[in-house]
Amino acid sequence: MSTQKFMGRNQLLDRLAAQVGSKESAIKILQDRGHLKADGKTYTAEGMKRNMMTAEERAKDRASKKTGIPTTQLTYNPKTNTARKR
Repeated sequence: MSTQKFMGRNQLLDRLAAQVGSKESAIKILQDRGHLKADGKTYTAEGMKRNMMTAEERAKDRASKKTGIPTTQLTYNPKTNTARKR
């Protein structure tokens, strides 16, 4: 999977571009989410926060918000990019 090489910090845009197929689509998605400003290059405060997370941290954060389970009690699966309760 091409997204496996973009697992670290400061790779939010690259990882999303690999997932959706183009950088332009990724920029549009991040702008719609409020993570990128209108210029398509500058992260918002929330976007910078997400960009500073690894793929694992973002998956755990998503799962924690959805389930209410603390991130420390979640296990990450890199093949599915999801987190589950231990």
